[in-house]
Amino acid sequence: MPTLIDLRRRIRGVRSSQRVTQAMKTVSMAKFRKAQRTVLETRPYWHVFPLIMAKAASWAGDVDHPLVWTRKEKRVEVMVVSSEKGLAGSFNSNLFLKAQAFIQEKSQAAKLNFVLVGKKAVNFFKRQNLDVDRAYPEKIDKMGREEIKELAEYFMRLYAFSKTDAVYVVYNEFKSILSPRITIAKILPVTLPPPGDGAAGITPDWEPEALPLLNSLLPLYVESQVHHALFESQAAEHAARMMAMDNATKNAEDLIADLVLLLNKIRQASITKEILEIMTAVEALAK
Repeated sequence: MPTLIDLRRRIRGVRSSQRVTQAMKTVSMAKFRKAQRTVLETRPYWHVFPLIMAKAASWAGDVDHPLVWTRKEKRVEVMVVSSEKGLAGSFNSNLFLKAQAFIQEKSQAAKLNFVLVGKKAVNFFKRQNLDVDRAYPEKIDKMGREEIKELAEYFMRLYAFSKTDAVYVVYNEFKSILSPRITIAKILPVTLPPPGDGAAGITPDWEPEALPLLNSLLPLYVESQVHHALFESQAAEHAARMMAMDNATKNAEDLIADLVLLLNKIRQASITKEILEIMTAVEALAK
């Protein structure tokens, strides 16, 4: 049975951990609110832009652009977006399970190369025999417009020069505070709508022309999708860490209550034992 001093030390240790988890929850909550506001304000643009680009490419008809060419997927580039830090519950583990299933499926017919974003993804996949082209382990939340644009241009160069046949991104999309949604999105090539879609039969007037407009819009589309994956992942990460720290704080409170109860029981038992010893001594002296 633990002694009173051991229990008091353990209670102090748990309370110290509780203060840390409470502080981390507060920080994550502030970051989450900022990221959530950015995601909710920009998500309509991110979700509508792929449909607009697909219809624009379809309207362009015979305009020949390398980012809309479709090829058999023999070489595939996969970007995996994880968190930079841990203590976010199952945020990364569920993502890696889904990514591994996708990798196993695609590797049967294609050669895969990877772009890893987040320290957790870099550490997880570097133990496997994978071809990693690029790695961004740190300062994901501080990636600026130029860095994201350069990453999007890297994907477009690979596809335009036929060094890859498709570009996919695996990330956590913010769905709710309780659980993110793991998403596998195809960035390149730009998928055209099927025949008979609402775009059929529409011939817009291009000004100046279709090809110059697509040359400007298609790179912007790819860049916006990379933005989408990174910002959605950050919002989901902060939400997951906030919930994990909230659960840790509540668990610490429950553990402290159990330890205090055990401490009181041991102290009461010690007091009762001392009273019995005193009474026994008094009775012995009276005889």
